[in-house]
Amino acid sequence: MERDRVLRVLSDRVAEGRMSQETFERRVEQVLRARSQAELADVVHDLPSTNRVVNRLTGLISSVSHVTARIESAWRTPRLPRFTLPPAGLTRIVVGRAPGCQFVLTDLTVSRFHAEIYRHDDGWMISDLGSMNGTRVNGWRLTGPARVRPGDEVGFGNASFIVAAP
Repeated sequence: MERDRVLRVLSDRVAEGRMSQETFERRVEQVLRARSQAELADVVHDLPSTNRVVNRLTGLISSVSHVTARIESAWRTPRLPRFTLPPAGLTRIVVGRAPGCQFVLTDLTVSRFHAEIYRHDDGWMISDLGSMNGTRVNGWRLTGPARVRPGDEVGFGNASFIVAAP
């Protein structure tokens, strides 16, 4: 129990930049070899004690920094157009460049008959129809039929969409 506390103190101090990695490793070895409370106390006796104000301040800065990073990431994420699943009456959609497709895309990376989205017992499924540039669901290229749900990202060649409920 005491050994764990001392190791936690050491890892906190190295994270704060108060000791080098080499010193940290040497002291961890000392902790692992220690056979008494006194030997454990000697490992951390020269380290400055923690300051509650400093800990709270660094915790606050860390959380604000994390929130800022998440907001920036969300802001920079490209906004994809929506692909709305068909209403209950329609059970199959063919995606491609050909005029006979139910969902026509003009992107040259999309094949004439690129993919098929169809209703299955489990919900909506998507399968590639042998397209040259592939069909993706959430970044993964399809090798067979896959289930698709609202919120998934689907891609046909270079064209990407977010699936939406009807």
